[in-house]
Amino acid sequence: MTTTTGAGTGPTDPGDAAGPTGPVGERTAEGRAERAGPRGRHAPAGPAGPSQRLALLDVVRGVAILGTLMTNVWIFTAPGGEWGVLSGSGGAPGFASGSVGDAAETVFRAVADGKFLSLLTILFGAGIALQYAAAERRGLPWPGRYRWRALFLFAEGTVHFVLVFAWDVLMGYAVTALYVAWLLSRSERARRRAMWWAGGLHLALMLLLTAALALGGPAAGAGGVPQRVVDLYAHGSWPDQIAFRLENAVVLRAEPVLTFGLLVFLFLLGVRLLRAGAFGADAAGRRLRARMLAWGLGLGVPLNAACVLAGEAGFLPGRYVAAPLVAVGYAGLIGLLVDRVRRPGLLMGACISLGRAALSGYVLQNVLCVLVAYGVGLGLAARLGDAWRPWWVMGLWVAVSLVLLVGSSLWLRRFGSGPLEALQRRALRH
Repeated sequence: MTTTTGAGTGPTDPGDAAGPTGPVGERTAEGRAERAGPRGRHAPAGPAGPSQRLALLDVVRGVAILGTLMTNVWIFTAPGGEWGVLSGSGGAPGFASGSVGDAAETVFRAVADGKFLSLLTILFGAGIALQYAAAERRGLPWPGRYRWRALFLFAEGTVHFVLVFAWDVLMGYAVTALYVAWLLSRSERARRRAMWWAGGLHLALMLLLTAALALGGPAAGAGGVPQRVVDLYAHGSWPDQIAFRLENAVVLRAEPVLTFGLLVFLFLLGVRLLRAGAFGADAAGRRLRARMLAWGLGLGVPLNAACVLAGEAGFLPGRYVAAPLVAVGYAGLIGLLVDRVRRPGLLMGACISLGRAALSGYVLQNVLCVLVAYGVGLGLAARLGDAWRPWWVMGLWVAVSLVLLVGSSLWLRRFGSGPLEALQRRALRH
């Protein structure tokens, strides 16, 4: 079976709760307005303070960035790298072998695959709602300048796709953001209809594709990755890898096209959750997060487990149907844990920092994995091969995660936002 797994292969702008410009620094007037949170008819119930609400968004966003890496790290270290997942070689081995390593890899990947990408997508929708509320309070036209932000994100995603990572999600997020931003200027009824139509069409498409793949038998690419592609990522030059991505751009850009309905649904779900007070620090917010935890994990985990046990036949429904349900549960779970924290410690503070520099963290984690795994850098994917899998791959995730957490904390002690977030703000300043 040919599978297209992606960045969630990655974040959103990656998951900035302030929209596709990345977390907005407190030093700007725009940042202060956004941190004030939506008011009036969009205000969350209860007395939750803005810093508390957005601190939770930052924590969830930071955790989600680390979660996308839990999926991406297997892509970078598989034979054929980014192309390998299209031939089925990037799939988790399962439990059948009885190997402790195979079982550990299966659990590790099942926890992450598609879940954190969906979580970042939900947060992106919440970010658009914050941007809309800020523009509304200041009497600015909408979408107005937001269109330029989305277009700039598309350009950043294009550069990221060409130079770094074939399964970039920024391009797809930028296109979806333009549509959802327009929907925010329409009525609540129009948004609700668009949300459920998008979700229904996505579900129908996934079921049809799953049935077609099951009836069609093994996919043509299931025999493995061509040796020339394996050699390209194991020993090839950076310009050769760039040329390969450009030559196969249509195939490598298929995921955001096929999942456009899901992106729209999750963006609008993020809008609804933010306006309902799901990220508030008050009692209403805690009750809503408890419901998200119960329903998301209660429905999503059994469905996801069934998809994992189904093997290749369960890939599409697992990643694109069950995973978004689990993502809602993850948001509730993280919120529940944060609610129990009286004084943020080093770990929570680091997650907040990474959440504020999410775009920079997303790109950096992919750059680091390229330099460690591919032949343009250390080439460990070929040198270690299967002998040390899955343990060295999990170790790579731990090492890169530590770099992101420590690096973002140190960076934000000196600067108001991440480097790419600052670049966006500077480039879009009129």
